[in-house]
Amino acid sequence: MRKQIVVNSSAIETRVALVEDNALAELHLEGVGDRSIVGHVFKGKVLRVLPGMQAAFIDIGLGKAAFMHVSDFWNPPHEDEPADFSDDQGLEHGDTLAAYAGEAEPPDAPYAEPPEDGAGTLPGTADAAEADGSSPAETAETDDFSPAEATEADGAPAKPPIEEVLSKGQEVLVQVSKEPIGTKGARITSHISLPGRFVVYTPTTEHVGVSRRIEDERERKRLREIVESSRRKDGGGYIVRTACEGVSKLEILADMRFLGRLWRNILEKNAASPAPSLLHEDLDLVLRSIRDLFTSDVDRITVDRPADYERIIEFIDGVLQPKLKSRVVRYEDIEPIFDRFGLETQVRRGLERRVWLKSGGYLVFDQTEALTTIDVNTGRFVGKSTHEETVLKTNLEAARVGIDQLRLRNIGGIIIIDFIDMEKAANRKKVSEALAEAVRRDKARTNILRISELGLVQMTRKRTRDNLRQLITSPCPTCAGEGRLRSVESLAAQVLRDVRRHVAAAGNVAGLRVKLPPELGEALRRPFRKGVAEARRDLGVSIDLRSDRSLSRAEWHIEIIATRGIEGEPAAEGES
Repeated sequence: MRKQIVVNSSAIETRVALVEDNALAELHLEGVGDRSIVGHVFKGKVLRVLPGMQAAFIDIGLGKAAFMHVSDFWNPPHEDEPADFSDDQGLEHGDTLAAYAGEAEPPDAPYAEPPEDGAGTLPGTADAAEADGSSPAETAETDDFSPAEATEADGAPAKPPIEEVLSKGQEVLVQVSKEPIGTKGARITSHISLPGRFVVYTPTTEHVGVSRRIEDERERKRLREIVESSRRKDGGGYIVRTACEGVSKLEILADMRFLGRLWRNILEKNAASPAPSLLHEDLDLVLRSIRDLFTSDVDRITVDRPADYERIIEFIDGVLQPKLKSRVVRYEDIEPIFDRFGLETQVRRGLERRVWLKSGGYLVFDQTEALTTIDVNTGRFVGKSTHEETVLKTNLEAARVGIDQLRLRNIGGIIIIDFIDMEKAANRKKVSEALAEAVRRDKARTNILRISELGLVQMTRKRTRDNLRQLITSPCPTCAGEGRLRSVESLAAQVLRDVRRHVAAAGNVAGLRVKLPPELGEALRRPFRKGVAEARRDLGVSIDLRSDRSLSRAEWHIEIIATRGIEGEPAAEGES
């Protein structure tokens, strides 16, 4: 598979595209004032401790308080106690981090074939999800958290309740693991992870893991021995990244020393800074993408902004491998770089509700607050043999395209895929296998259940930042993001009800002026004029309808222009 990275920067926004075989696989976007804070390290102050949720809200200096669950809290030893990196503490977090990051080898556990009723998890999904290209800071938290993780981990003693380890006003060292999304504040953890080019340093663990993408056992053993024999004497664990494969010991040690110095610098700032304070910023989008996406199988990086090109060259020369500079290309044509590579149309496709398949079928994406649904339809595809074969071919293509679209759109949380019903269990198994194969290309942690008798697949995908639609679009001011508009008939009836409310509230109204958007005014003058006449007769008032193009479709203003005298006769006109 041919891979390349395309970087498009301007004074307004920065976009980084990962392209696989000329198809847009991932799009990372950042506005000029929307820099990601995932990976940033803060000194925070506890605002509230919630025993009922086993969580705490912590002020880290942002507009909203950050959220930390007890499972994300590491209680450091007191100064008069030796550092405790026992297996039950270090491995617990290390294994969890490894599972989220996909960087480390999981514990040996044979796959048990689940029953046909849909219970169970597909092989090669959650456990095999590879997130080597993602920022390791993003891996310290998961959406599908189980409360059991807070009390039990492979038989280890339960964690102490959060009210015993945190109190209001306490200062804590934390790292952002998940962006603020919607109305929710950032998710944070005190299990710090500092990514380098070849390794990730985890100072709160003693665990050493190796990326599963490094398959050669001799190489895995070599890398593990280098890291274990060279790690810091004052504690800390490491995750060996995929980019470390074939790298010399000197380069690995240089990366480890760099991360050690970075951690000491953070600790020094933490001791000298008040809470809340920012102690460490992760790289910006361009350099973070180079660090995390620029793996050995990426053939080329094309950059359209001279300043970013120079920064990338300098970063590769100083942090990565100087020989990789030859893969960076400066784009100088006038034509927009995304147009040249055919990416702009693919970005627009990632915003569409309906996605067409090559066979003629199509997918329909619907996103709600609780979950995302994907409906599979045969559309124009009628097949050439039996109905079952037609359905199978559509479902197989939908499985691959659906997962690719989830990755492109960065949709996370609970996802339901409604495949077309299949009668044969063997065909349902083929679709399940196609799903398992498709998610292997996705770095985000994914958990997929077996396809049910109804053709439904339930899955979860780790969510760490806003999805593509939230990043690129804003709610419609007319429909307020609902996607539907009230009918003109319903609005007209509402206007007349509001007229009655005004008359009832004032008590002495003789005349009203109603300012309406043109479409609504025309409706009340023509097809619904009987309603206006009825209101005039029942209320005994004059109603003057005026069109106002400045008003939105569902907006109107009612003014009192005449009132009655003491004897019930109209008084002089005048707005009230």
